[in-house]
Amino acid sequence: MTGPPFGEQPNPDGHSPSAPVGFGPPIEPRGPGAFGPPPQPWPVAPAAPAPAPARDRFTDRPGTVVVAVLVAVLLAIGGGVFATVRSDRGQPAAQDGKDPATPSGSPSVDQGDGKGPGAGRDVYDPNIDIKPGQARVWLRDNQTEVVGAGTSQFGPWRVGDVVVKAMYKEVTAYAVADGQEKWKVPLQTPLCGAPPAPSANGKLVLGVREKDSQTSHCTDLQQIDLTTGKAGWKAPVPQENPYDTPGEFLLAITGDTVAVARTAVMSGFSVTDGRKLFGTSSENGCSPSEFAGGSRLMLVRNCPEQVMLQEVDPATGTAKWSHQYDKGWNLGRVLSMDPLVVAAYHKDRKVWNITAFTPDGKVRSQSDMAFGVTGRCNGWGNADGLQECDAAVADADTLYIGAGKPGKSLGIDDTNQVVAVDLNTGKEKWRTIEQPKGRTVWPLAVENGRAVVYVSPGRGEAASVVSLAPADGASQPVLQSPAAAEGAESVFSTSALRVAWAGGRLFLLNGRVYSPEPRKASRALLSFGK
Repeated sequence: MTGPPFGEQPNPDGHSPSAPVGFGPPIEPRGPGAFGPPPQPWPVAPAAPAPAPARDRFTDRPGTVVVAVLVAVLLAIGGGVFATVRSDRGQPAAQDGKDPATPSGSPSVDQGDGKGPGAGRDVYDPNIDIKPGQARVWLRDNQTEVVGAGTSQFGPWRVGDVVVKAMYKEVTAYAVADGQEKWKVPLQTPLCGAPPAPSANGKLVLGVREKDSQTSHCTDLQQIDLTTGKAGWKAPVPQENPYDTPGEFLLAITGDTVAVARTAVMSGFSVTDGRKLFGTSSENGCSPSEFAGGSRLMLVRNCPEQVMLQEVDPATGTAKWSHQYDKGWNLGRVLSMDPLVVAAYHKDRKVWNITAFTPDGKVRSQSDMAFGVTGRCNGWGNADGLQECDAAVADADTLYIGAGKPGKSLGIDDTNQVVAVDLNTGKEKWRTIEQPKGRTVWPLAVENGRAVVYVSPGRGEAASVVSLAPADGASQPVLQSPAAAEGAESVFSTSALRVAWAGGRLFLLNGRVYSPEPRKASRALLSFGK
């Protein structure tokens, strides 16, 4: 099936509604579909987004590239934020014969009182002149020296009253409420892979390098208990063939299994104790490529001129069912695990589609899409993992995804509206009107039947969170950050942003950070909520 022409939003019966749902500055509702207060004029010249640098999956993920004028502005007003997590203590030590990694605390950071410049005249306070009802912001800068041109950050993962991030050679937890560092686990060698989420009981398994070098092979798995801030087992990943010497791991956790993918090889290990559960290379000429985890374990296989999607048993790695795409199609992203919704693209036809599956792997609906999304959400020109799209969520019958006008390529930069897609038919239900240039929207979750959406800052507008009604996209405000936080929030480039929504709080993590420098902060984590 083919979606409607861009600009038309068919109702479930296929007829076009009179107009798209609208949303504006998100402070107070102003009627159906309005992301904001009574009408206010948008800035005439919204800020242009910063360009993204070249990337690879783990060591060269894009960060924020700031032009000279923006640097000068940010030096004056600051910008950027950290997410935090808190944990208790106690977990087995590493089992590789080396000294176990141990957590360490650090002093709390001055968060400002919302009334003035904080600890000194040059200290940036994102809460200055905060208004009643607005959500207080805290932020953290990177304080760790890193080698080369910056390093990737992974997370954020909320576990209880802490939020956790991983980068370079450390895993750090911060208090959700105020961003105070609660514990830090040092790693002996640099990271080379992280799953999208830990296990249900808070166990995270990371890929770490053989040596203290960013160019050494990815050889080991390291478990960290995020509920205690303790390092657990460490185990090598045995080679499946003589060519199995990866520079990175692609990881996913389902139940008690951490699945590890690398070029044409896959393995599975127990999250609890590190035991190897399965390992294999090709199957009938189809080589394993990537995993997606969560409520189920999905595997992508590359077959001759085709790609195959499989649900596999996390205990054995055997396929429960398989779906083979037509020739020329590439599987791009898993947008939702339950229900299972997948984006794929055809590089020659320059089209992309969304497929919804039943629990047993049958196609529920499949449609080419008439709107555009970023490469992070359909895979076009983007080498990151299957679950890299942070701007799509689904309930039983509807997918909500950050979208925009189609561009010359299948991956676009401006995703300034939300599109609701009926998973039973593959057709659009509705779409919101476009936000001004430079503001993007990120559907984060479905709560109480409503889609929760992050609205990035724009010129003269700080970031906010709103919720959308399932029937027509009518919006209600959830959180509004203070106006002074706009500068900090703007530093979090959407090309590298990692977003999490948990327990009524928003967490923004910069995908790349740099070594600290005098008078130049590398914003790492930001959060606001109630």
